[in-house]
Amino acid sequence: MLKLLLVSPDKASLSDLALALAEFKDVELSWVASGEKALSKASDHEIDLVITDEKLGDMTGLEFAGRLLSVNPRINCASVSQLSPENFHDASEGLGLMAQLPVRPGKEDAGKLIQCLSNLKENTHASI
Repeated sequence: MLKLLLVSPDKASLSDLALALAEFKDVELSWVASGEKALSKASDHEIDLVITDEKLGDMTGLEFAGRLLSVNPRINCASVSQLSPENFHDASEGLGLMAQLPVRPGKEDAGKLIQCLSNLKENTHASI
């Protein structure tokens, strides 16, 4: 079972992605509305992937990713961003982000995230 946490003060912005992710039978979704709530949940719950909106109300998705590293560096993170891929790479370097998502991510993005996360988990278990 893959445990995913979606973080957004506006559920509508990630709703298409959430609907697509819910179609995968081995995915468990949960939501929180702010970065602080997500950090709190990440500190005491098993989570495989956090997906953040670009702005979380109390911080940006990139700021959250940086703070998540100090809470639990093994949790994968993906963030919505309007930045160009090059600027996103520069802004997120060293934050351990798995993916940049477009504004209003959808079904195709969900499939890519699950495939990438599954590959990461398989490779991690294979090397242990």
